[in-house]
Amino acid sequence: MLVTVCQLRCSGEHRERDREALAAHLRRERSDLVVLPEMPFSPWLFSDPNPSEEAWRNSEEEHLLCLGPLDQLRVPLAAGTRPLTRQGKRLNCGFIWDRQNSLKDVHQKYYLPDEPGYWEASWYDRGDGSFKAAQAGPALAGFLICTDLWFLEKARGYGRQGAHLLLAPRASSQANAPKWLTVGQTAAMVAGAWCLSSNRAGAEGQAHMGGQGWIIDPDGRILGVTSKKEPFLTLEIDLDMAEAAKRTYPRDVKE
Repeated sequence: MLVTVCQLRCSGEHRERDREALAAHLRRERSDLVVLPEMPFSPWLFSDPNPSEEAWRNSEEEHLLCLGPLDQLRVPLAAGTRPLTRQGKRLNCGFIWDRQNSLKDVHQKYYLPDEPGYWEASWYDRGDGSFKAAQAGPALAGFLICTDLWFLEKARGYGRQGAHLLLAPRASSQANAPKWLTVGQTAAMVAGAWCLSSNRAGAEGQAHMGGQGWIIDPDGRILGVTSKKEPFLTLEIDLDMAEAAKRTYPRDVKE
């Protein structure tokens, strides 16, 4: 399976340029799956500690507008997150888009920070607490949206479900970039799954996004990391490696 991760500037003057460059990369590489950053189609709302109904609504609309023509990326599968209001709750939903079945919301972010640059718990609600793997083409995939990634029991749970992929859309800070890479490695090893992550990049209010998307194999080896110079990364991965990893230590240890 050919997979692509990225780092994108999601607001300001560079937004359209980065999206167009990603589309060109995907057409050239003929990827099967692209992982997008957290809420990639609108500016980062959560730098402002004061929630705005209008700003949330605008972000929902921007995401819907951009999700419609995703087939222009010429990629069969895309994964990311979007703002969604459901039954009176504001949610950060992980989605899988495919050309055949369109858009499927499969996970709601559960662990929400609330601090300068990341006033997420002030802006929207926790998800329902379900961490259930979903089909993404030939792969079974589990979402760990940004802060969800730090709760490693969820990664192990996805491994027990047989997940091949951990999908980690992020909006994480530049200051903590080395820590994020470490937790990505650990999650991959705990689950025995490929960890694929894309991140926002650049300053957005009080949030200074760190970029550094990654592809990590089921034994925690870092196969590639994006950078300002190389913002897109496409590699072929072997789903059978995730199947085999679950039969080895520490994944084979009984609960």
